[in-house]
Amino acid sequence: MSTQPTRRAVLATGIATAAATLAGGCAMGGTGGGESRDIGGGKRDGGGKVSGKITVWSWDVAADALKRLARTFEKRHPGTTVAVTDIGYDNAADKITVGLRGGSGLADVLTIGGSQLPRYAGNFPQGFYDLGSLGGRYGGDFDRASWHTVTGPGHEIFGLPWDIGPCALYYRKDHFRAAGVDPQKLLTWDDYAAAGVRIKKATGHKLLIMDTTDTGILPILLQQQGQAYFKNGRVAVDSPEAVKALTLMKTLHDRGLVDYEKGWSGLVTGTKEGKASTAPTAAWWTGTLTDEMPELRGRFGVVPLPGFTADGPRTSNQGGSTLCVPAQSENPELAWAFIEFVLTDRASQISMLKHEGLFPAYLPALDDPYLGAEQDYFGGQPVLGVFAELARDIPPIEYTKDDAKAVDIMVAAVTGVTLRGKDPRASLESAARQIAAATGRERTK
Repeated sequence: MSTQPTRRAVLATGIATAAATLAGGCAMGGTGGGESRDIGGGKRDGGGKVSGKITVWSWDVAADALKRLARTFEKRHPGTTVAVTDIGYDNAADKITVGLRGGSGLADVLTIGGSQLPRYAGNFPQGFYDLGSLGGRYGGDFDRASWHTVTGPGHEIFGLPWDIGPCALYYRKDHFRAAGVDPQKLLTWDDYAAAGVRIKKATGHKLLIMDTTDTGILPILLQQQGQAYFKNGRVAVDSPEAVKALTLMKTLHDRGLVDYEKGWSGLVTGTKEGKASTAPTAAWWTGTLTDEMPELRGRFGVVPLPGFTADGPRTSNQGGSTLCVPAQSENPELAWAFIEFVLTDRASQISMLKHEGLFPAYLPALDDPYLGAEQDYFGGQPVLGVFAELARDIPPIEYTKDDAKAVDIMVAAVTGVTLRGKDPRASLESAARQIAAATGRERTK
């Protein structure tokens, strides 16, 4: 696996703020009537032969994957042409938002981050085809969390999930061994913090790296408890779950277990230098380790995330994307046929995992023997199999068109607590008031 899928996953996460900020400033709009348009016209499958040409927008290794699969699709469907354009990460948010706002200029198939799709659909409710009559039958074939992101408030299906980022705990075997810590016994975050103290005392290494410019592991901790910044449409950043999550982050800081670095390069460099003994992060991190840190072969292992209780959820999600058909597509039938081929075909999914490192949201693909294969870098541990098991249990959470406004406020709340010693509960209550004022939403309490 290469570093490219890692970069893509990070970019997909990073594009969220830009996309939502742009969309949030636009009037509600898009093409279509009062309801989302339905490609199938009520039919349960595509049925007849498809023909003609479609354009597809994506970026980075995702575009590479689609270009490769497009050639196979064209051979299976003579008379079709699939033109994939890499629009670049930096341009994606601008181009998609401008196209939705203006009602023209978009490709027939769009790559949109899973967490961003509800934001686009919320700001442009008639901007996408409803794939429900064609794709609704696949709902049980995708993990619950990613399917939740493509489902609208009226049970519309605005796209199909593509890749996901199930989370686990990467750990340094040598650090744990030197401290006499058994990673299999890290059942709770309390266990994790206690182990960090032992590891630091025995080796001098801290426990994890966090970025000083974002919310750190807070989104992972919130999703693990089944929520995000909003719940049932209300501001939920001061919920008991959020207080518990931010209190944990303060505890890790107060015990001197956090190494603070800035940005992606800081995380990679810090990991190379062994500044931290663990990384609670997504499956795509494997690509960075194997590509950028070959000298650390054999030193890493992977176990499920600690839980807030020993029998609670042991995973979360970072990153991931969807494929959608904008309502202005001139050949939606062919667009759907291509999406169906890419995302509901086991061979296609495994191909993208092998070549581009895109971890499938499509559950049937997770049973493929490839995911159970031993990986030399991890000392023979079948790491992909660990993530495959966890992927089935990612808690669904609520994304909204107002997430970007919440993120800006939450960064200040998190850094205030972790770096300046503020009280978690008071800081979150203040953040909740600010988010409610900025979005016009009610609070959960």
